Amino acid sequence: MAKISLLRPFAVAAAGVVLVATGAAHAVAAGQSTAAAPASDIAGVLAALQATTGAGAPGAFAVIRNHGDQEDTRSLTVGKADLDGTPMNSSWRFRVGSNSKMFTAVLVMQLAEEGRIDLDKPLRDYLPDGTLPDGWTMTGRQVMEHRAGIFDHTNDLLEQAGEETTSAFEARIRTKVYDPRDLVAMSVKHGVQYTPGSRYSYSNTDFVLLGLAVEHLTGRPYPEVLNERIIRPLGLRKTSFVVPDQKIRGAHVTGYLTNDDRSKPLLDSTEQTGSWVWSAGAVISSAEDLDRFLSALVAGSSGGLVSDASLQQMTAALPTPTAKISYGLGLRRISLSCGDVYGHGGIVQGFQTQSFATPDGRRSVVVFANASNNGAVTQGLMNALEPAFCGKKPAAAPRTAFAPGADVRSTDAVDELPVVEDTRI
Repeated sequence: MAKISLLRPFAVAAAGVVLVATGAAHAVAAGQSTAAAPASDIAGVLAALQATTGAGAPGAFAVIRNHGDQEDTRSLTVGKADLDGTPMNSSWRFRVGSNSKMFTAVLVMQLAEEGRIDLDKPLRDYLPDGTLPDGWTMTGRQVMEHRAGIFDHTNDLLEQAGEETTSAFEARIRTKVYDPRDLVAMSVKHGVQYTPGSRYSYSNTDFVLLGLAVEHLTGRPYPEVLNERIIRPLGLRKTSFVVPDQKIRGAHVTGYLTNDDRSKPLLDSTEQTGSWVWSAGAVISSAEDLDRFLSALVAGSSGGLVSDASLQQMTAALPTPTAKISYGLGLRRISLSCGDVYGHGGIVQGFQTQSFATPDGRRSVVVFANASNNGAVTQGLMNALEPAFCGKKPAAAPRTAFAPGADVRSTDAVDELPVVEDTRI
């Protein structure tokens, strides 16, 4: 049974964060309208969440946060947080997957503002000697945009012929501890995939390299820099980066990996080192913290994370081969019927999240499901974004009927947001 609640605004941990929350409510990106956002279509969001659980996820939730003079938070939960029957809880922690790329991108932009990295010079100049071969001239900007021609090392770890995803997870992911430099070396063996800057191709290795650049330029481990520059200043009490610790501390949702053979049961994949994606995907967080982070980010200078000039660079997204989806510097842009939203998606074994905000910071939406390796689950979450941001459509559209293991491309729904490329992990 679905649960809908109207929550009080999230508590603020420190005076500095009060300014972030206040600034985010009024910050407006250049050229963006300040008109009030349409009322969310709660029934439409709920239908998308129910389709998500109908497709095979034990549970799902959506948290819709409105900022401004009348702040409110809508929390919709469907299904279970674990297979023991615990109801889904939208305040609990989970693995955010590739939403981690936004955190890494912010660190890089801060270092660029300090003059410690030039995004238009070869990234290899800001990495330990030997990390990338001589002659690899792709720039930091091209790497952040996924236009560097760098092979995604996760292809080697996940797509071994003849193995089920669950087998690959147990053999190479759950307990393995990888040095990030070894992940890069795995990628480098494949050579440059195309002329840097000539096309778009999503690569987790890009953001592993950026994490290594952060360490090299600061002389400190990535988790320390993340804590010092983002987590502590924003008071993100449920956000952490604990690689290679396998556990999620505190109250958290249990994640389940869908077996390639749908007749086999879901695999509890909650405990894993996260080292195989490192700075590209190993952050643990919550819907509340993701809202606070996104609100600070889209506020630009008043948010305390990046300057207005840096935010303009991050949101200057270029088209990708996927309709309605563009990519900037660590930020994805989705074009909805009521305008563009910015954020990221993330899928890591057992967990799926889409986290987006309007350019003016007036609304943020976090949608989540605790199952992966299931394209219909991903499509269900994507379908929650349009009603959450844009409200009811003028005319009713055919509903999508999801079934576990269904081919999402065979639906008759109109105006669906496409499943984006990081869903493969």
